[in-house]
Amino acid sequence: MTIMNRQVTLSDTVAKQIVGADNMPHDVILHNSSKSSNNYIWIAGSSATAGTGTAMHIDDSDTIYLNLQPDDELWAISTPSGLIVHVTDIRKND
Repeated sequence: MTIMNRQVTLSDTVAKQIVGADNMPHDVILHNSSKSSNNYIWIAGSSATAGTGTAMHIDDSDTIYLNLQPDDELWAISTPSGLIVHVTDIRKND
């Protein structure tokens, strides 16, 4: 098992890939590090859908847990620009 941790600074105009695809199922933990109200991180499965109108959001200071299937990836955008998402990606060995 491989555990990867990183922090990604997001934009409010261009979605950024925060978790890449793998050939095995993997678990992901995402945390919105903002402590201010109404600072949202929006996540989706592709850059085209990671906008504020179609994606699910992570409230300020919230943590979510996701189980991704093979070939799934996550993209994110933030409002306002400059928010940081903490990513823990737990990958299983082939």
